[in-house]
Amino acid sequence: MTIEVLAARARALVRPGRRATLGITGSPGAGKSTLAEHLLTALRDGPVEEGGEGGGGWVAHVPMDGFHLADIELDRLGRRDRKGAPDTFDAAGYAALLRRLREDEDEVVYAPGFARELEQPIAGSIPVPRTARLVITEGNYLLHEEGDWARVRPQLDEVWYCELDEAERLRRLVARHERFGKDHAAAVAWSLGTDQRNADLVAGTRHRADLVVTGGVVVAG
Repeated sequence: MTIEVLAARARALVRPGRRATLGITGSPGAGKSTLAEHLLTALRDGPVEEGGEGGGGWVAHVPMDGFHLADIELDRLGRRDRKGAPDTFDAAGYAALLRRLREDEDEVVYAPGFARELEQPIAGSIPVPRTARLVITEGNYLLHEEGDWARVRPQLDEVWYCELDEAERLRRLVARHERFGKDHAAAVAWSLGTDQRNADLVAGTRHRADLVVTGGVVVAG
């Protein structure tokens, strides 16, 4: 599946007079962020949409990871060793932000980001201007239906599911953990433990996706 085909599908979600929201989900290491980055590049390099502005201002990226609970709160709750599980995020806050983005009433909406080198959320670090006609968000639990996560899907026009060969997904996941500070043994243990439990949970939501993107995307050039 080419990035050009996916970009055309994303662009078609935008309608005159309303902001569209696209979700990208999948297990840890499946390539959600990579797909989002390629998609943003393709869309920003393409034609400007109605109500947008030059320089790619018509499309924005708001990752779910900004709604990780801070480590100090995870310690208080006794959940630090399960960081990344559904109950280690502010799901209600994430759903509320998506609703606010979808309502499209504010000149700018500030969303939290996530600093991987710190493994901590950073409040108010992603501005979404009124000119953004398409908001792309990505994360593990966009199709999860338990608790406050059930409030997320109604705020998204479509949700795409990233799927990757399991051995390659694990290889990339271990490499990512090593890149951000874990030694090899700790990276493997976390990938096969906490991350795998979360991956199994996410895989159970695959059937609810509007589109399954298998094996990554083909990028021209």
